[in-house]
Amino acid sequence: MGKKINFIVLGLIVCFCFFKGAPYKAWGDLGAIDKGDTAWMLVSSAFVLLMTPGLAFFYGGMVSRKSIISTMLQSFVALGVISVLWVFIGFSLAFGESYYGIIGSPLTYFAFNNVGLAPNAEFSQTIPFLLFALFQLKFAIITPALITGSFAERIRFRSYILFMVLFSILIYAPLAHMTWHPQGLLRNWGVLDFAGGTVVHMSAGMAALAGALYLGKRREAIEKPANIPFVILGTGLLWFGWFGFNSGSALGANTDAVIAFANTNLASAASMLTWIFLDRFQNRKMSALGACIGAIVGLVAITPAAGFVGIGDSLLIGFVAAIVSNYAIRWNKRSQIDDTLEVFPSHGVGGIVGMILTAVLAKDVGLVYGQTTTFMYHMLALALVAAFTFFGSYALYKVTDVLLSMRVREDQEYRGLDASQHGENIND
Repeated sequence: MGKKINFIVLGLIVCFCFFKGAPYKAWGDLGAIDKGDTAWMLVSSAFVLLMTPGLAFFYGGMVSRKSIISTMLQSFVALGVISVLWVFIGFSLAFGESYYGIIGSPLTYFAFNNVGLAPNAEFSQTIPFLLFALFQLKFAIITPALITGSFAERIRFRSYILFMVLFSILIYAPLAHMTWHPQGLLRNWGVLDFAGGTVVHMSAGMAALAGALYLGKRREAIEKPANIPFVILGTGLLWFGWFGFNSGSALGANTDAVIAFANTNLASAASMLTWIFLDRFQNRKMSALGACIGAIVGLVAITPAAGFVGIGDSLLIGFVAAIVSNYAIRWNKRSQIDDTLEVFPSHGVGGIVGMILTAVLAKDVGLVYGQTTTFMYHMLALALVAAFTFFGSYALYKVTDVLLSMRVREDQEYRGLDASQHGENIND
């Protein structure tokens, strides 16, 4: 079965390479393009792409030495897999003609057909539509990569690639459509997600929880990180890239981008400081690992709110998210759930905290302004997204397991995934 699937995938890649699709046409007024907005969005897209190699270092430094390469490659390979998938059908499913506000038509932008150089006013009025599609691609790339931390050190590489494809088509694309498409269900409810707290972090967190439960515990759980400097480097790259992640979601060089930039930095800073001092308060060391996790949790939590709240609110969001996620990680370590790199307690819980606090603090429409509609729809969306991503992902793990066994053999797990899956070693 495995060889047949490999052959089919290779055949599809070859066919796609020979499929030219439509030429890049203007399809509109190129004079509407704003050079400043376009320049900022090009930079932002590059920033967000850098986050995936950053995530590779962040995750790679936290696993055992015998699975560093495999863990890093699980993030890095998403750059290739999702890029091809996004052009072929992913973008159309996420942003194509809406079917009931839930999913886009696969034919609207199939193989980037009708994705031209002129702006598409339905999505952005001042940047090329092709640039908008490429910016959104970077979000689609990092989402499945985030999930990998939950099942690190025990999944077959080919099976992971198949799961990533299924997840991107059946989970990520509908969520992106419902949240960011003008006719999307959640967007029309008034759900606020400035840069992906729901679409990226909640979905990745719930899928991670499902993966940890489905694949079960590692045979040998080594909790000592292999390379703390890798973790620090990865955190720095993620923090840097997150400015494009959040500020770029303003879709232009404007005041929304500026406030998102400030909020991103301050929420992460507040969360990092809260994390290390909370650890010290609980008689634990102020560790580099704790500082890095705290910084990432702050970045996750501010993501849905980045363009909707003030600077003081961003500090509060970082503070609250650090406390909640810190205790969630302590609970997770005492549970029977082997979420290897604590993806759900950090990204899942951080995304949930951010989503709730966005509904509380958002300017003019938040609960603190006496408005209840946004808050109620956020709670409804939270339940819907959590159920959809958890149960949907769990079903996809089962489907993948039937097609390609997901768990490595016991002897392969003891040898480490670097040697058993890739024939490589950190010391080579």
